[in-house]
Amino acid sequence: MRARSHHRNIRGYLFFASLALALFGLSAAPTQAGSTSKPLCPLAEKCPCSRFLVAHGAAMNGTMAGMRNGSGDSMQMASMGKGERASFIGQVLDHSSAGTSAEPASTPHPMLMKSAGDWTLMFHGSAFVNAIQQTGPRGGDKVFSTSWLMPMAQRSLGPGTLTLRGMFSLEPATITDRQYPELFQIGETAFGKPIVDGQHPHNFFMELAALYDVKLGEDILLSFYAAPVGDPAMGPEAYPHRTSASEDPLAALGHHLQDSTHISDDVVTLGLTYKIARVEVSGFHGREPNENRWTISAGPIDSWSTRLTLNPAPNWSGQYSIGRLHSPEQLFPAEDTLRMTASVMYDRPFAGGSGSWATTLVWGRNKDFPGGEVFNSYLGESTVRFARHNYAWTRIENVDRTNLLLLGENPLPPGFEEHFLARVQAYTLGYDHEFNFIPRVSSAVGGQFTLYGKPAFLDSTYGAHPTGFLLFVRLRPVPLEK
Repeated sequence: MRARSHHRNIRGYLFFASLALALFGLSAAPTQAGSTSKPLCPLAEKCPCSRFLVAHGAAMNGTMAGMRNGSGDSMQMASMGKGERASFIGQVLDHSSAGTSAEPASTPHPMLMKSAGDWTLMFHGSAFVNAIQQTGPRGGDKVFSTSWLMPMAQRSLGPGTLTLRGMFSLEPATITDRQYPELFQIGETAFGKPIVDGQHPHNFFMELAALYDVKLGEDILLSFYAAPVGDPAMGPEAYPHRTSASEDPLAALGHHLQDSTHISDDVVTLGLTYKIARVEVSGFHGREPNENRWTISAGPIDSWSTRLTLNPAPNWSGQYSIGRLHSPEQLFPAEDTLRMTASVMYDRPFAGGSGSWATTLVWGRNKDFPGGEVFNSYLGESTVRFARHNYAWTRIENVDRTNLLLLGENPLPPGFEEHFLARVQAYTLGYDHEFNFIPRVSSAVGGQFTLYGKPAFLDSTYGAHPTGFLLFVRLRPVPLEK
């Protein structure tokens, strides 16, 4: 058993090292020097995406004051700026990412903005209508929709800045039977049975949070976060909100080893930012959401996490986090999980505002107690936007799976104990093209293809070469100029 685990770890380290080398090669690529600012699209002035491509490094807090002075009468986007958001503290004050997670400062955030007295109101989100088809004995097909919507309000209050933020998803209504097909995915339950080869919907209430930030000096920021449902300081930014995964509507196979705590109950977080570094500690209720996706659950603060984030340059962000989750799984209430994650994000805007390239590498590790069995996951994903209207992306995963895979759609048998079964891989490629169908909405039509790898002993269960195909229409709110 120990030798098998050792070999699995070596393969995982080699996999992650190869992805790191690919990222290093990307960062060493020359910037497009001497390019012109001439629009690549002859109808650029009518295209919604051209308005937010200039939002790399947007100085949202610098824009707030101008909007209060009367320049925010209509929905608009923060303009290009190298001031507040160029610093890590300025980016934290933006609160444009989920929870208290961080991204590179150069990451674009298309969002609608409007002033209302002392408040600055913001809104962004994403919605997909998907049709999926997967091959093999376990493959399924379905039409469903994935979505998240994030309204936010921000104002100065006393010595600091108050931010109120909500996040909502319509997936409880748009994903029938409490799951959609996704080969080799496991985690949570549907109708009392473990979900195998499927992904559960997100809760309607993904986040209801209040954040308060106080500057203690030019380079020091103290932050407070409280949420009856929210995102503790654990893991990278969750997959639905990462720019590197912005066009992929499916959950990562490593979700429950990396960022599944992004919807947690009774979250409190304290953070301290100094120049390029941030340290956070969180307390929260460790049990994952139940099957009633329309309600907010509650429970004692019985779990903890801590995270160190470094943003050494505008294009880079990295984090390491560790936490102990008390009784996270409904089916295994006597088990706790010690989770560790590490991630690196890189974002490169293209010269001339024609697009950008976002890449994320993630490692996630769960160790269950009692028992002490360890499960690892590795992810590399990258999305490039080019010629203003086009996206191409890839996601590569290498994850440990348990003997839950063998259950299929069957209920958990009495006395069942979860153990390592196999390491599986998923290789995804996708493309979409944006159109201007609806005012203030970026509309895209695209698709992706996934090829899965697994040990030969699973051929009778999944077929020799299981694959997945997905077609979708994607909608995203986009600001228009005045």
